[in-house]
Amino acid sequence: MTILSMNKAALEKAIGKVDEAMEKTITDMGTPIEYVNDEEVAVEVFPNRPDLLSLQNFARAVNQYRGKSKVASFKIHPAEKDYLVTIDKSVKKVRPHTVCAIVKGLKFNDEKIIEIIDIQEKLHNSIGRKRKKVAVGIYPLEEIKLPIKFLAKKPEEIKFKPLEFPRAINGRQILGQHPAGRDYADLLKDEEVFPIFMDGNNEVMSMPPIINSHKTGRINEKTRDVFIECSGHNLHYLNKTMAIIIATLSDMGGKIYGIKIKDATDGDRISPEMGSSEMNFKVEDINKMLGTDFDEKKIKSYLARMGIGIEKDKAKIPAYRTDILHWVDLTEEVAIAHGYDNFEPIIPEISTIAEENPESKQKKVISNILAGLGLLEVSSFHLNVKKDVKKIHYDKTDFIEIEDSKTGRDVLRSDLLTNMMQTLYENSDASYPHKIFEIGKVFSPNPDLETGIEEKDNLSLVLADEKVSFSDLKQILDYLMKMMGIEYSIKDGAHVGMIAGRCGEIFVDGKSIGFIGEISPRVLKNWKVKMPAVALEIELKDFLRK
Repeated sequence: MTILSMNKAALEKAIGKVDEAMEKTITDMGTPIEYVNDEEVAVEVFPNRPDLLSLQNFARAVNQYRGKSKVASFKIHPAEKDYLVTIDKSVKKVRPHTVCAIVKGLKFNDEKIIEIIDIQEKLHNSIGRKRKKVAVGIYPLEEIKLPIKFLAKKPEEIKFKPLEFPRAINGRQILGQHPAGRDYADLLKDEEVFPIFMDGNNEVMSMPPIINSHKTGRINEKTRDVFIECSGHNLHYLNKTMAIIIATLSDMGGKIYGIKIKDATDGDRISPEMGSSEMNFKVEDINKMLGTDFDEKKIKSYLARMGIGIEKDKAKIPAYRTDILHWVDLTEEVAIAHGYDNFEPIIPEISTIAEENPESKQKKVISNILAGLGLLEVSSFHLNVKKDVKKIHYDKTDFIEIEDSKTGRDVLRSDLLTNMMQTLYENSDASYPHKIFEIGKVFSPNPDLETGIEEKDNLSLVLADEKVSFSDLKQILDYLMKMMGIEYSIKDGAHVGMIAGRCGEIFVDGKSIGFIGEISPRVLKNWKVKMPAVALEIELKDFLRK
């Protein structure tokens, strides 16, 4: 969670006196009070509500919860001449998307500048995943010339004076010499080209997600109009992040202007997108889940207290809310507005004796054995990115795709090896050897099942080191099988991700349960893993029965 510290006088001006009753209101809203003193009020903001990470947005939410403010709406003024950002195809491989806006009529002082920097960094570290998913840049409009281009160049060809640095240096030098460059170097160090924003005078404005230019990327007390950009890999999260910032600046008195985004790859559009999205729900479903009998009018009033409107039996979700993905999330909003203290506890009329699933016990035994051999257990997402799967399974076509995925992960994983390779890639700067394993679900199409999808439990092991070999991994497999009391054999086999002739198929009772072998140079190169690696993956269904 994140601690949001706010100036007490400014907060009280927006919501009223922060007394005992107000503290309870703030806590009931889902943001527990951390501390209150004469100067500050600090609250805990949970990861699902990044929209509350500014005094302005927090104050709006408190006033809505108290019934003192209506569902928010924002006016976007039409784009003026030259309010244009062109996304060049050169940037598509490194950081493909951006959303932008212009805000005019702001009155900055030291305190407001600190607030803006604070929300920018909090968004970077929360929804932005330390700038990997989202990076935000804010620029004084008077220092740049429109229109603007978002493109990529070789790092040696990029040269500008980064923020708070004494001289101009090139893109590669920024990663090694500038403090922000060193902190976020991992995000660009393996890329052949680096992304940059360049204005109409061909001045470099910034090199996202690292640093702004000292000349064009620094706001001060004299700044009245700003240009804002969010760049990253997922357009959905970029729009949400921009909406949070726009909502904050709008409540600071800024006038919001649209910008035309010219994108030959993904289509032209107008940014920012501040319109509400619609979500269907049923009153009876909410009541069934909560054990209540609220009528539609009551639910409408509760959702309004949470900043959500209703129009023709559909919820209108504000653009800045990132946490409403399903009608069940609306149910939670109703529960918060009603107050958890106001629900009457009921003891269920059932009686059960809890017992651990036998297969779970056996999985725990396997984990303990492998941990005892010095392997580290990892846990990865059930969802993968299609292009990552193809780094191993280059000819795979039978993906189980996610419809309208809210993240960049768009397919169910079909094996654990892909995730293990991603773990190696993400920890390439850690000391070797790397010895990891995972036990988890994998998914495959099966038209004979009602769902069309078959779930299996798999075990995968990967070792990576300078002198690692097939024999090192086979010794671990021998020990695991011995401890589990299982006889097995290995026969010559083939796997698309393994070196031909250095891969074997694992059999138990004459049935193939998986593979073991040395990972091919093609796969290692695709994942930018610079050490040899060996891996195995087995299906646990029959293994656990033994």
